[in-house]
Amino acid sequence: MKKALLTASIHYHFTSFHFPLIDLLHENGYEVHIAAKDMSDKEPLKRLTDRIDAFHDIDFDRSPLSKKNIAAYKALKKLIDEGEYDVVHCNTPVVGILSRLAARKARKNGTKVIYTAHGFHFYKGASKLNWLIFYPLEKLCGTLFTDCLITIGDEDESRAKRLNLCKTVRRIHGVGVDAAKYTDTDEETKNNLRAEYGFSEQDVLCLCTGELNANKNQKLLINSLQYLKEICPDFKILFAGAGDSEEELKALVNRLGVENSARLMGYRTDVDKLLKISDFVASASYREGLPVNIIEGMFSKKAAVVTPNRGHNELVKENESGLFVPTDDPKQCASAFEKLYKDKTMRLSMGEKAFERAQKYSSEKVKKELEEIYKEIIFN
Repeated sequence: MKKALLTASIHYHFTSFHFPLIDLLHENGYEVHIAAKDMSDKEPLKRLTDRIDAFHDIDFDRSPLSKKNIAAYKALKKLIDEGEYDVVHCNTPVVGILSRLAARKARKNGTKVIYTAHGFHFYKGASKLNWLIFYPLEKLCGTLFTDCLITIGDEDESRAKRLNLCKTVRRIHGVGVDAAKYTDTDEETKNNLRAEYGFSEQDVLCLCTGELNANKNQKLLINSLQYLKEICPDFKILFAGAGDSEEELKALVNRLGVENSARLMGYRTDVDKLLKISDFVASASYREGLPVNIIEGMFSKKAAVVTPNRGHNELVKENESGLFVPTDDPKQCASAFEKLYKDKTMRLSMGEKAFERAQKYSSEKVKKELEEIYKEIIFN
């Protein structure tokens, strides 16, 4: 049986993004192995291992300067050299670089190497340090050690081709979202679900899903609530996620006195239900590739309040399917929330437009796009 190795920094990268690829490989007779760091304190590893043939726990670090990655590289190189893989498909910036370097010998012996860029760290507006570190490494690995570079967004596709990052650049529309799972619901079901979660019919709920970290910039959304306490008394933001910024954000909530309006709910496996009880969604990230949380909201017919970045810019159309706010202006963010809080007709209209825009990002369509790439590069 042929074998494929998929790599990324942490194991739940695959549970979040890559079941369509895993299914595609199995359907074509491949044994599927995963190499990533076991983060099962945040999400059970069993959900992944039930879908694959082998899991290899390697202690990768997301920082390109971490000494941990020396040992991780050695472990990965040994795995690839001994594994006799037909394809190595790597993800995430640092592990993508380590994987392609580690697969050089195997590639000379016929292994195909694919890298999916979920958002280059060198982009318009990125720091000079990002460009100095990641661009030369991506240029080196892409031109010398990569058979196909897959991008998931318009801006990255354009940049990859313009900078000649790889001889073969292909595009897919994100990582795929289960369209059947994220659907709109009727008012009766919505209100019954709200009661289960402890919310009322009068509450206007905004869902913000994602890891709690500096890049996701949840502090902007929390800071906006201080301007809404009086004029939008039933407005609440639900934060579904865990991460390094959790304690800092809890302290901010307490300092501003918005405990009733900001609910930090921790890591969740019920995002589909949280979307059903929500009225719209929000994301305040500085940087995004093509964010799944916004696509899930689009399939659920939710308007979005977002900050400008390449991922949000591609998914959300200003004043049609959502509202844009600056990354550093809580008052403008509060103004956008107030508009959607007070105008249900606007929320519903934007939600319908968002649903129309979502269709090309479904798991089914992305799987077909991946299949075409694999037919060209791997299955031929």
